[in-house]
Amino acid sequence: MAVKIRLTRMGRHKDPFFRIVVADSRVARDGRFIEQIGYYDPSKSLEEAVINEELALKWLAEGATPSDTIKTLFTKKGIMQKFSETKIKAKGSK
Repeated sequence: MAVKIRLTRMGRHKDPFFRIVVADSRVARDGRFIEQIGYYDPSKSLEEAVINEELALKWLAEGATPSDTIKTLFTKKGIMQKFSETKIKAKGSK
């Protein structure tokens, strides 16, 4: 099963906000998801996005692929850097 970390659109017409979810890549954008790990409101800044860092790192370690937008959010929040550091530590301990 290919797992992706991506955005699910919520909100009303012309006033969206997005949930950050972990979902099977074969499921529709706003369809079923495995776990919600945060949310993002584009009317506010990227820094105000709420992401459960522990869950994000867990899913990245399990092989979930982030979408381009999610990768940008994670980079701004420093999650991608922490993930790469944990990968380097894991390689060094072997």
